[in-house]
Amino acid sequence: MGTKQDQGKTDMVGKALRLLVLLGDQPDGTNASELSRLADLPFSTTYRLLGSLTRNGFVQLDPDSRRYRLGLRVFQLGQRVAHAHGFAGAALPVLQRVTETTHEATLLQVVDDDRVLTAQKVDGPQKYRITSDPGGHELLHSTSSGKVLVAFSEPAESKRLVAELDLAERCPNTITAREVFRQEIERIQQRGYATNDEENDPGMRAIAVPVLDSRGIAIASLATAVPAFRYSVDELTQFIPLLKEAAEELAVRLPLH
Repeated sequence: MGTKQDQGKTDMVGKALRLLVLLGDQPDGTNASELSRLADLPFSTTYRLLGSLTRNGFVQLDPDSRRYRLGLRVFQLGQRVAHAHGFAGAALPVLQRVTETTHEATLLQVVDDDRVLTAQKVDGPQKYRITSDPGGHELLHSTSSGKVLVAFSEPAESKRLVAELDLAERCPNTITAREVFRQEIERIQQRGYATNDEENDPGMRAIAVPVLDSRGIAIASLATAVPAFRYSVDELTQFIPLLKEAAEELAVRLPLH
């Protein structure tokens, strides 16, 4: 049984990790006062932990704005995890081939704590690019990948997500009604793909298919994302055969199951 001193150290580690998670949700960074409020920690504790994290490279401080951001050390660790799970080495060539055909961004995404985590992405050659970079999170209910991952989760988990997800409004097109979301998930299960019609970001559309294991459960999603002025939702469906073929290859390549 650990001593009170050991427990205190563990608690401080937990608080530091909480700060890192919160900073991950602030791509433009934030100040110590706001981070203290978000973490529900005393300002002195937050400031002391930020100082330690900054010295060790996990957090970066802009001296002019006094805003904190995730540091290079976090990125380096994330890259190691990605390599360890085979995303970078195994998925990249497949995503590149999809993008060579579509000339649009291709994304490999997974569920991470009731959100969508972008594990790998290949940008298209066009000037207009999407902002979902590896390591970034999106909502499950407002993205094509998220909806596919909900639809093809374990049946019990899928029901839980449909019933409990916070259907926050991201855009005017976001599905926020529980019954409408339930019906959308049922349609996705029947047709095998999901779309996002400016539901997560204005001016962006996407289509996604699941990467399925041998039981038919999604281990990841594969999506093509485009600016709305280039494709309608109906036009996006032309990429379904290509995405499904790539998803089948990824199901064999990815060491996720």
